[in-house]
Amino acid sequence: MKIWMFIRKNTVLCAAFCAAAITSILVPPDAGWLDYFDLRTLTCLFLTLAVVCALRNIHFFSILAHRVVRLTGNLRALALALVYITFIGSMLIANDMALITFLPLGYFSLKATNNQKHMAYVFILQNISANLGGMLTPFGNPQNLYLYSYFEIPTGEFVSILFPPFLLAVLMLTVFCLLLPAEKLELRESFLEKLDGRRAAFYLVLFALSIAIVFRLLPYWVGLILIPAALLPVDRHALRQVDYALLGTFVLFFIFAGNLSRLDAVNRFVSGLLERNTLLVSVLSCQCISNVPTAILLSRFTENYPALLLGVNIGGTGTLIASLASLITFREYQSCCPGQTRHYLLCFALLNFIFLAVLTTAAQFLFL
Repeated sequence: MKIWMFIRKNTVLCAAFCAAAITSILVPPDAGWLDYFDLRTLTCLFLTLAVVCALRNIHFFSILAHRVVRLTGNLRALALALVYITFIGSMLIANDMALITFLPLGYFSLKATNNQKHMAYVFILQNISANLGGMLTPFGNPQNLYLYSYFEIPTGEFVSILFPPFLLAVLMLTVFCLLLPAEKLELRESFLEKLDGRRAAFYLVLFALSIAIVFRLLPYWVGLILIPAALLPVDRHALRQVDYALLGTFVLFFIFAGNLSRLDAVNRFVSGLLERNTLLVSVLSCQCISNVPTAILLSRFTENYPALLLGVNIGGTGTLIASLASLITFREYQSCCPGQTRHYLLCFALLNFIFLAVLTTAAQFLFL
């Protein structure tokens, strides 16, 4: 039972382990494996997640978000606030951490106002906003952090590639929020958390340091020394709370992608597909093996990083496994609304494939 629970909780990690193990039979471990791993990407991801965990532990994001939500007066405005907060949060703290932070806020707000019937719809819009909001920054999505580092993409060019679909995503999310009724809301429960100003300022300095490392303003090894050393005496739990399963997934997919890239038959086949349509291949691949492993795998076979960037960001919508963030949202909804899985999955499929179809078509004919 414990093994089954672990597999259910870490589906992508287990799939990555199987993929790495199978390809390791074809390409046994050797000195070439050392070239598989992007230590800078792994370090940046670890540091960002650690600081975000510390900020979450002092309720920084919940307090900030709740103050914004209190300014809303009806269901439609509340949905817009939740979606925009998640959208902006994913740009700053990564899509999965934005969902972990703001989904509970959505649950609290809708339950406290007796609007549980809209829970699935709002949760799914928050999920889509997290996947698409994170596309604009190198640290907003894990696959962005990897591709930004792997191809050494200039920051200005990175933003220019993803800005058009980013704007389209904002427009679409706004339209879907406006479909909700403008019913008046009354929050009957008070929010008692207070912000520790000194700790918040200290953690924000560390966050700024981690962002400077992401943007290559400082060597990554500097942060690897300073940030854990700074967190250890004040919040060692933050270091324990880092999503090590996500880091492990990256490591295993580095092995999987590296092994595949050394197989001539696979190299020729994938390269041939990518030459025809890098965008479409990457989008379809995300639907089957998720966007992070797609980015790691396909980066070994193409230099067309603009199309690959668009594909792995847009491809985060669609199926439930297209993005790790979608699995996080699904698990959270199951715990909040047990027995309503079917309704959630139908609504999820409808909304996600609308976004996937519109954004893919726009990227193919307008953004490339």
